[in-house]
Amino acid sequence: MRLTFLGTGTSFGVPQIGCGCAVCHSNDERDRRTRVGALVETDEGGRILVDTPPELRLQLVRAGVGHVDAVLYTHDHADHTHGIDDIRAFTARGGALEVYGSAATMSALQQKFRYIFDPSVMALPGTYKPEGIPRVLAEGETVRIAGADVTPVRVPHGRAEVFGYRIGALAYVTDAKAIPPAAVERLRGARVLVVNGLFFEPHPTHLSIPEAVQLARAVGAERTYLTHLTHRYSHAELESRLPPDVRPAYDGLTIDV
Repeated sequence: MRLTFLGTGTSFGVPQIGCGCAVCHSNDERDRRTRVGALVETDEGGRILVDTPPELRLQLVRAGVGHVDAVLYTHDHADHTHGIDDIRAFTARGGALEVYGSAATMSALQQKFRYIFDPSVMALPGTYKPEGIPRVLAEGETVRIAGADVTPVRVPHGRAEVFGYRIGALAYVTDAKAIPPAAVERLRGARVLVVNGLFFEPHPTHLSIPEAVQLARAVGAERTYLTHLTHRYSHAELESRLPPDVRPAYDGLTIDV
């Protein structure tokens, strides 16, 4: 299995609009962080897109991605969903894509993007529209998607609940404020853990970086990558302050799981 980090930034992205900080003006390409999204390539050759952030088209072009087999959503916040129209590039060639998420997420997406999910909304002759087939996932219930066993793991995120995912030896959790014991058990034993980590101090809706490191220890992952990163810390600074088995991810990073 292979994982590509399409985007690794917070909802503001990095650089932030109008910010004059050193990280926002850094010459290190690893400090340019688009909104969070990922691509999982399964051992059977399938491709699962995790979330559709606003920069999705640019991310996919950069990664050279010409097709995907399914879309997996963590939750319905704008920074994770508002690039959904860009799946039109896939559905125009290969037909409707299966789109997976929690009942709440799928309901929200169908309301906000009715034209994508309602088959009665037809594209005019000679034009195309993105087409999604909604598939509701249940917490803890394993489903086979594009050649991989995918298990949703519910975690709290402020007033919302989001799905992290266990995909074989990969545990992918973004936008979590805490990881309940039941969720830790579902993630335990993953070889690679991806988890959000904002600041070294606590945050009201996301794990702090020390909390993310503690989760890595509880899960027992061989390698952990931090995502959903802010402009507070450069890539180089994070590398210098983290343990060797916990690394900051960056846009375009590809790893074998």
